[in-house]
Amino acid sequence: MVRKTLREVVIDEMLPEDVPEVLAIEQVAFTTPWSGTLFMNEIYKPLSLPKVARAGGRIVGYICANQVLDEGHILNVTVHPEHRGQGMAREMVRHIVGLLEERSCSVIYLEVRVSNEAALRMYERAGFRMITVRKRYYTSPEEDAVIMALDLPAGKS
Repeated sequence: MVRKTLREVVIDEMLPEDVPEVLAIEQVAFTTPWSGTLFMNEIYKPLSLPKVARAGGRIVGYICANQVLDEGHILNVTVHPEHRGQGMAREMVRHIVGLLEERSCSVIYLEVRVSNEAALRMYERAGFRMITVRKRYYTSPEEDAVIMALDLPAGKS
């Protein structure tokens, strides 16, 4: 397999005018895509961290996370299929982990399809560990979710 190199990626705040481009990626990446309303909700929620990854001036990926008390939650990480394998998801996750750490979160949670081996490997390399499997969490197709967590220094005594 030929590995693509990471192009310069700029991670910015997701703005309302980014939502149509984000939705276009969401719709090619998922069988049950988020709606524009869900993305707009993330943009305007006070403790939400919606970000876009730009390469060559175009949005090629995005990540949505939020904070609940001292916990971070990664809700959605997506890279356009044409731009996968370049380390963009890893960079977005690293960015969000840093932001949640600055906000004194002690742990970050996420869920990922059990069949998404590339994402599972990426999260494990980033330090996430498997907590449990949630049966039939996903629909279209129905599939289990692996629940993962990353302990942050703020949570260590």
